[in-house]
Amino acid sequence: MSDHIVKSFDSDLESLRSAIAEMGGIAEKQLGDAVTALVRRDAVLAQGVIKADLRLDALQREIEERAILTIARRQPLAIDLREIVSAIRISGDLERIGDMSKNCGKRVLAIADGFQAQKIVIGVQSISDLVMGQLKDVLDAYAGHDLDKAMDVWHRDEAIDALYTSLFRELLTYMMEDPRNISFCAHLLFVAKNVERIGDHTTNIAETIHYLVTGRALDTERPKDDRTTAPTIAA
Repeated sequence: MSDHIVKSFDSDLESLRSAIAEMGGIAEKQLGDAVTALVRRDAVLAQGVIKADLRLDALQREIEERAILTIARRQPLAIDLREIVSAIRISGDLERIGDMSKNCGKRVLAIADGFQAQKIVIGVQSISDLVMGQLKDVLDAYAGHDLDKAMDVWHRDEAIDALYTSLFRELLTYMMEDPRNISFCAHLLFVAKNVERIGDHTTNIAETIHYLVTGRALDTERPKDDRTTAPTIAA
């Protein structure tokens, strides 16, 4: 390829990376604001989380369009093609993270004036802190093509599952002890589950980074410790 074409292609790839970075920043803020809104019962902040999702959706569409156009124009091979495919995959995961943060914001609006056990809310905040750490680290791993950092995030997902299981059981206990708690605790269960699913999407991104760096899909089974299914609850 001529210098002009190479520079244009590099510019296309950099544009994709920049858009992913912007999506990552929005997704991080959405999750952080959703949890802060829950802790403070801040309806205005929760509404801001919901509105921010529009920009995330627009960026995902923009990345997909740019990626398809770049493939059509440049016909990239090997690592360059993986870079483009990875951008599409990661933008999809970040869009879903935004959706789940938006869902949390909607739940905050629903329970803003209800019963609130601070101990349980702190439990949701704790799992959110872990997930926020994973999201930040996996975005850093993508920016630096850092396979070791990505795999560290991948392995940490099990701790999030364990914390979610503990929180799930505690919320069930609150509901059984006093039926007046059921509505609030049910909403909080949805918040906690959305946060746990955001953790799953960070591990998806980690797996995409593995593909980006090595050219191979990660064929090891993902570590899971979610014990909230009916048989494990009964046990």
